[in-house]
Amino acid sequence: MCLVVAATMALSANAETVDSIMSRSDEARAIEAATVTSEKASKLLDALSRLSFGGYGEAAFTRNFYSDNVNRYSHASDYKDAKSHGRFDLPHVVIMIGYDFGKGWSFGSEIEFEHGGTESAVELEQEEVGEYESEIERGGEVALEQFWLQKSFKKWLNVRVGEQVVPVGATNAHHLPTEFFTVYRPEGESQIMPCAWHETGIELWGRAGDWRYEVMFLPALNSCFFSKDEWVKNGSSSPFEFTPANNYAGAFRIDNYSVKGLTLSLSGYYGHTFNNTMMADEGKYKGVKGRLFIGSFDFRYKGHGWIVRGNADYGHLGDAEKISEYNRNLSKSTPYKRTHVGKAATACALEAGYDLLRWWAPELKQNLYLFGRYEYYDAYIPVDDAPKYDWTNRQRIAVGFNYMPMPQIVVKAEFSERFLKSAYNNEPSISLGVAYCAKFL
Repeated sequence: MCLVVAATMALSANAETVDSIMSRSDEARAIEAATVTSEKASKLLDALSRLSFGGYGEAAFTRNFYSDNVNRYSHASDYKDAKSHGRFDLPHVVIMIGYDFGKGWSFGSEIEFEHGGTESAVELEQEEVGEYESEIERGGEVALEQFWLQKSFKKWLNVRVGEQVVPVGATNAHHLPTEFFTVYRPEGESQIMPCAWHETGIELWGRAGDWRYEVMFLPALNSCFFSKDEWVKNGSSSPFEFTPANNYAGAFRIDNYSVKGLTLSLSGYYGHTFNNTMMADEGKYKGVKGRLFIGSFDFRYKGHGWIVRGNADYGHLGDAEKISEYNRNLSKSTPYKRTHVGKAATACALEAGYDLLRWWAPELKQNLYLFGRYEYYDAYIPVDDAPKYDWTNRQRIAVGFNYMPMPQIVVKAEFSERFLKSAYNNEPSISLGVAYCAKFL
């Protein structure tokens, strides 16, 4: 009997030992699993903290109280009492994605849907002949406006390589819809140079004290895309899957912040634009360079309820007469404009807005800017003895308001009118728009 009791007690002790071991093993596995889960969660949170995600978008409606007929400039009297016409548009919808890899390495990108779709469209040329043509900007369905990799060494020294915005002019540097009052991007600069101008290149940039600089090396513009009504605006286009770069160019921008609320900026571009395409001409036009210089000054002030912005731009194109001759002799099967090109172009503007809610209802922490804008621009200053197209010389006035219920959202309304020379009809319109610009992560 004693032996039976002893054996039973031994077996019971062994069972308790096994259960204890198994319990401790399960507890260890649970702790290990929790540790792994915690590490994964920590890595995920770290990755999310390094990820940036945002974007901006615009929706607009316009009613134009003038004719959109292609002959409205060549036969202006026939369209003096033309009926109005309207349009809806999604000018720009952009998705921004960025990531901080650490150790000074970062990545940024912007994917743009322009006018709600692809980058290929049929448009009616504002020429006497009124031809329909297919406008091809990049040969793809979606515009990759930015795609760059950056290494930051110091606050004053950063190197960025890839597709990025060329920082020439006020509009290219400040093209977000919350950075201008009008429903559409400012008209003058957008008429004479690419906006938003983006190219694949190498850039150095940085800030030291009250100064910030950008210096960029990039492919030159293509003079085959220049035209009389938009000067060099389409010069960054390429009908190919790549950008031809027989010639190179340089661009720069310098900003100064010495005065509180005020930014003063100077920017410029220089490059040779002729023969910067496939099948370059090496015969009759061998000595043509097409030297292009663009200089720009702009300023921005914000304070005491006011926002005031202004810019002055001037550009000069060498060999404009030869480039005009060459372009006009191109085959009709090419995607180029085939028009005269001016030797120079200019644009200047001034806008000011005052926040009425600053006095009416400051407790709302919202903004209601009443604004006015004036601009003058001319995309075609011809060489001697070239045809004159005086309708490219324009003044424009816009008045309206921007309501911002929060900093990321703006509702816009404006009345504007283009004033042309007396031989032509003025072009009044009303526009309504909504836009957002936000960082989600």
